[in-house]
Amino acid sequence: MSAVAAFRRVRLWPRTLGSRLFLILLAGLAIAHGLSFGVLFLERYMSAKAVMLGTLENDVATSIAILDRLPADERPDWAKRLARGSYSYVLGPGLPGIPELSARSTEIAGRIREAVGERFPVTIESIPGDGKRLQAHLTLSDGSPLTVDVNPAGVMPLADWLPYVLVAQLGLLILCSWFAVRQAIRPLVNLARAADALDPNQKTPRLSEAGPSEVAYAASAFNAMRDRIAHYLEERVQILAAISHDLQTPITRMKLRAEMAEDTPEKDKLVQDLAEIERLVKEGVAYARSAHGNVEKSARIDVASFVESLAYDYQDTGKDVTIGTALAGTIVTRPHALRRILTNLVDNALKFGGSAEISVRQEAGGPVVIEVLDRGPGIPEDQLEAVMQPFVRLEQSRNRGTGGTGLGLAIAQQLAQAIGGSLTLRNREGGGLSATISLR
Repeated sequence: MSAVAAFRRVRLWPRTLGSRLFLILLAGLAIAHGLSFGVLFLERYMSAKAVMLGTLENDVATSIAILDRLPADERPDWAKRLARGSYSYVLGPGLPGIPELSARSTEIAGRIREAVGERFPVTIESIPGDGKRLQAHLTLSDGSPLTVDVNPAGVMPLADWLPYVLVAQLGLLILCSWFAVRQAIRPLVNLARAADALDPNQKTPRLSEAGPSEVAYAASAFNAMRDRIAHYLEERVQILAAISHDLQTPITRMKLRAEMAEDTPEKDKLVQDLAEIERLVKEGVAYARSAHGNVEKSARIDVASFVESLAYDYQDTGKDVTIGTALAGTIVTRPHALRRILTNLVDNALKFGGSAEISVRQEAGGPVVIEVLDRGPGIPEDQLEAVMQPFVRLEQSRNRGTGGTGLGLAIAQQLAQAIGGSLTLRNREGGGLSATISLR
């Protein structure tokens, strides 16, 4: 039972804020409009009813007086002239009826009795059928029977154009409600999109500060926050780059002094440690520069030739790097950044898999995809996202051949974002890793 109640609640109450505001606003306006229409309809009905009863009383009194004074042979013609839409006059006993009257018929019967007065005794009966038609039977001065046939169904007929007016009004309410909700929700949607696309390293358009004062203030605050974030990130990257750059000089001096020392096991260990520190410093500089990879200008390159050139460079040094499928075509990108991305990925593939395969393809109507494949041990599924964070290493050993600095994939991902692409990792069937670069 609770599941059914939850389903009904979900169906009746929409999830989005815009739909909820639209539903509340439309329901409120529709109810208010319905109440106003109901009040006007009731007021018109009461007015029309009062007019009809007053007219009925006057007409009946006048018509009976005229028919009573006319000769019998002239009465049929005048009975037709005196007839109205809701009542008519029958020269005869009329139809048999029943004395029970509805509330509405009782009110009409009272008006007829007041119109006839005490001069002519009157009997009012309800005609069997829909319960609305009634007849008043009386006898004129010469003894001729007269029947007043009343059918009050047309007291307030519904105009043919009224339903179309109601539909037009409802359509106007829907349109105005939708426009009002759209004006209220659009700034919030734009702010959410801007927050989702927030990237201080990309030159994305600033959020428009036009519109009402509240919207302009929120947009201005968001743009100021974005500028502060970009400034803080740039400041920290510059600090990292400066420290990494300044460390290279004392490291070089230390290496020279170590080389001049006597050959001992401690000397070899010191030289290796300095080489490791130097490599870490260079990787830190590379990572700092990758955060500003968008300074390089874009150029049009032939993808197949670009990949072949990279693979041949590795093959010339004796590395097992092959080319799979290669797309024949050109793309506009930043060549040096793309080459650094592929170099990092190929180096990882060679380090952990012993070989690498590069393939280029294009999705149907989509981006160009470059894949670097290997047959290494792969990466645990729960670590595929973590390994692209700076200084994260799956290999925690101090081995310089496998440990690394933990910046290779972070640099590749940073550069991929800087050139407008994305980098994803997935494990291959049968073992190994696939690093996929999507270039939009």
